[in-house]
Amino acid sequence: MTIRHATETDLPAIVAIYNAAVPSRMATADLEPVSVESRLVWFKGRSPSQRPLWVIEVDGVIAGWLSFQSFYGRPAYSKTAEISIYIAPSFHRCGLGRQLLAQAISESPNLGLKSLVCFIFAHNQPSLKLFETFGFQHWGHLPKIAELDSIERDLVIMGLQISKTVV
Repeated sequence: MTIRHATETDLPAIVAIYNAAVPSRMATADLEPVSVESRLVWFKGRSPSQRPLWVIEVDGVIAGWLSFQSFYGRPAYSKTAEISIYIAPSFHRCGLGRQLLAQAISESPNLGLKSLVCFIFAHNQPSLKLFETFGFQHWGHLPKIAELDSIERDLVIMGLQISKTVV
């Protein structure tokens, strides 16, 4: 198992893993798969020293990824990042999300971050439990903010103050 910075040649695998989450309606608000081309600007917005995109490989196969995204796009929030984790279905329940999240928390001070936030659908119990395990707290609840297949879904905002975290 290796965690490394993503390269542009990894983008098709990253997109495939993301698209695998679309039909489940658990981890993304996209209702249709996205294209590699549509994610190119997002990819190029990643910076290994500030807002990295990591992939986790198992036996040379990209099994998942974690991204840091600037929060809210205003300078006052520069020490906060939104994180997202996606794991390929064949690697679910193998502890890869745990490994990615542990590294994200550990590396956050080196990225100049003091807070991490994530947005998780309230019905995505596995993700909520993962983040709670690492000390993330419920910072907000947006009721019925998304509609997935005619079902209104709540969104939970979770956060972690890195300065108060011992990893």
